[in-house]
Amino acid sequence: MKTHVWSVDKFVDNLESYPQITQAANFLKNNEVVAFPTETVYGLGGNAESSDAVAKIFAAKGRPSDNPLIIHIASTEQLAAFVSSIPQTAAVLMDNFWPGPLTIVLNKKEGKLSELATAGLSTVAVRMPDHPIALALIKQSGLPIAAPSANQSGKPSPTLARHVFEDLDGQIAGIVDGGPTGVGVESTVIDCTEAIPVILRPGGVTKEQIEAVIGEVAVDPALKNAEAAPKSPGMKYRHYAPNAPLYLVAGSHAFLQKLVNEQRATGAKVGVLTTEEAVRDYDADLVLPCGRRDQLETVAASLYGTLRAFNESRVDVIFSEIFPETGVGQAIMNRLSKAAANQVITEPVEG
Repeated sequence: MKTHVWSVDKFVDNLESYPQITQAANFLKNNEVVAFPTETVYGLGGNAESSDAVAKIFAAKGRPSDNPLIIHIASTEQLAAFVSSIPQTAAVLMDNFWPGPLTIVLNKKEGKLSELATAGLSTVAVRMPDHPIALALIKQSGLPIAAPSANQSGKPSPTLARHVFEDLDGQIAGIVDGGPTGVGVESTVIDCTEAIPVILRPGGVTKEQIEAVIGEVAVDPALKNAEAAPKSPGMKYRHYAPNAPLYLVAGSHAFLQKLVNEQRATGAKVGVLTTEEAVRDYDADLVLPCGRRDQLETVAASLYGTLRAFNESRVDVIFSEIFPETGVGQAIMNRLSKAAANQVITEPVEG
């Protein structure tokens, strides 16, 4: 299969009628799969009403079909076709965070969406992306678009069209190249079908921001339970992983350097994931800064690109600093923990 690539300037006026958007939308109408930029990462989109289209998404990603997909819409009017009700908490969240990196789980109306898209669940995860190209593509297609991240399953999510091409060239119909994404980690997923809304996946909207507008929310313990049936993407299986084994290091810079030295003594090529403030603290084969520790939003924006950079250098093992789990740090550590398959090395306490 030839993968078409359309370059689109997100600042162009009347994007819906832009020829490249029209071409990409026509592929979606014909139940082909097209990657496109959102404000979080690149999504791999297909017609959410077509099991044929959704099956092509799973096939391209090599993704297990028991993992539900997020449905992307361009207007709240689209919800009436496939959502049975909108609780008040969900309506408030939509008013405050849509368009934006927040996915809301609602009760599903049967008969409209492909059962493959929702993994046979009675609920559906929906979001309205805050990106002009994504919104124009959805509007032009006239469809709800099912879209996980546009990468091979388990690998770091793509924040550039080049990342999509590296993973999926020849496996999908097209890629809309809209330049780099912004937030860098996927949307927050919150289940609003419960009396107290439950965060199923931390992401671009923080728990603190959500509670500021709707009050108390819970965090699903299934975030750490691999056996639970997932109601949200990213809750099951190893995700976001670079090719080399990744270990999270809870300890001092000196302790992390000791781990590096031990591995290099065996002949291994070692990488270190750190921040701009500490990049000179380490001596390794590859030391990559991932944003600034005092600005965790920059760490989130750089995370997947940094993990992919380790692949390009072909290191044998990677050690990563850990980050405080406040604000967007919760999403950062969720992604790093999954990338590391929860492998954490903790510095011993002396005495």
